[in-house]
Amino acid sequence: MIAILLLVAADCRAATSEVVKIGFAAPLTGPLAQYGKATEAGAQLAIAELNAKPVRVNGQPVQLVLESRDDAGDPRTATLVAQSFVDDRVVAVVGHMTSGTSVPASRIYSHAGIAQLSPGATSPVYTHQGFATAFRLVPTDASQGAVLAKYAAHTLHVRSVVLVDDQSEYGKSLASAFEQTARENGITVFRHEAVSAYAMDFRALLTTLKSARPDAILFSGYINTGVLFARQAHQLGLHAMLLGGDGLCDDALASLVGRGADGLICSTAGVDYRHGERGAAFERHFIQAFGTGSSGFAPYAYDAIYLIADAMTHANSTQAARILQTLPTESLDGATGRIAFDRYGDLRDQVITIYRYHAGKRDAVFVDTGSK
Repeated sequence: MIAILLLVAADCRAATSEVVKIGFAAPLTGPLAQYGKATEAGAQLAIAELNAKPVRVNGQPVQLVLESRDDAGDPRTATLVAQSFVDDRVVAVVGHMTSGTSVPASRIYSHAGIAQLSPGATSPVYTHQGFATAFRLVPTDASQGAVLAKYAAHTLHVRSVVLVDDQSEYGKSLASAFEQTARENGITVFRHEAVSAYAMDFRALLTTLKSARPDAILFSGYINTGVLFARQAHQLGLHAMLLGGDGLCDDALASLVGRGADGLICSTAGVDYRHGERGAAFERHFIQAFGTGSSGFAPYAYDAIYLIADAMTHANSTQAARILQTLPTESLDGATGRIAFDRYGDLRDQVITIYRYHAGKRDAVFVDTGSK
């Protein structure tokens, strides 16, 4: 399907008087590359669909081009990528995928007056720096951490917990939000450990944690490290319940960890988009285009491209300043649900889903629709 759409887009190009560049940034190499590439595919699918229509501004068709760049999940590289987008005069940017790259890059986009729509950054810091250019399509760690902690306290009846974060902006932010709400809800936090996002051997730490005998351990970090942590915890016979956030909560976790995933509880931003009409349609189109199901933040990047196109149409302009001016009032019934922004650039409606892994499957066990 993607090839057909691109051919149609090529036919449209002949009648197009203007090429409009949209930036996309994510880790396309390194430990998170699998998820960065999946997220990029979501953006590419939206571009192909929109070019097949095509988008019209002032009555004339425009050709959307995705300028895709690799930030490697590295904050310094992210700022270089951001500056390159500014120099190339993109009209908006979908990215970056992680909080650790989105936050430093956001200053550059703010200075240039270019809208930045992150499909995955959850740290509250990202949208609370006073930048009118920063938007996100996922709930924040403040929402996610609070919901996960309340579920642990009142449904799982956890009374003691150890926190382990991977020292990333995301890992620290989620752990902090979880800790605050956990304490408020009667959970004793035994200790808060920090590990490297590139660590591979957790056996010494896990042996110490096994002796502490907490009811639960929160691993606050990304899946590449979390898989190793969960696998080694199982090998050492830890009986503590494992908890995680959306950085860990992926369909692939069970196959990567094996039996060590059984009983793991994790949270994600939003609901399973594949259960909604638009989300199911997105998933069908994604499979037709790429031959595999979506993963990572693909549907959020897909919706971000559509938001930019809608803002362009409503502003009747391809100028970055006009698109930025229009975005705060945009709303979209997208693949991931209803999208509208508050005054910070955060979602007005922040839905969190809690999942439990059992027998190689991830099942939704709780949905919170009132988080903010």
